[in-house]
Amino acid sequence: MVPQLTCRLGLSLLLLGTAACRGQAQQAPPTTSPLYSTMLQGLLKQSVPFVSVAQLRQQPPAVLLDTRAPAEFAVSHLRGARWVGYEEFQLARVQDLPKNTPIVVYCSVGYRSEKIGEQLQQAGYTHVRNLYGGLFEWVNEGQPAVTAGNAPTARVHAFSRSWGIWLQRGQKVYE
Repeated sequence: MVPQLTCRLGLSLLLLGTAACRGQAQQAPPTTSPLYSTMLQGLLKQSVPFVSVAQLRQQPPAVLLDTRAPAEFAVSHLRGARWVGYEEFQLARVQDLPKNTPIVVYCSVGYRSEKIGEQLQQAGYTHVRNLYGGLFEWVNEGQPAVTAGNAPTARVHAFSRSWGIWLQRGQKVYE
């Protein structure tokens, strides 16, 4: 247990230092955990504008693109989301969307979705946003996730045990 705690502490300190050394291109939305926010600031390039959970809930509907692996999407996702994948992503999956369509990309924490958002921007999509903190932030803020049949679920694929530490609510799934 001590090596795992030491590893987590070391990662946290590394990320804190990384975030402190970077200039912020934009102000990150508030999050439920200051440490989670600091980790995200060190991880993300902020090349795709953020949308917070609160903003997403209040704005007119956008096309939600889930950039996680198929197994993650199968456990749970945002209601109405379209799976596009990360490693499997192809622009052909979104060719039916006009270039001015409001799009929100998300993954577990925002890293993979930022990469897909960059590809969408390069392809000419003009209204792409990255859900700040991803599905973890959505669930941490008490918002519902659904299964493939749109049934509410508490289950959330936590990607891995090391990333699962950022998921504070919901039932963590690692399969």
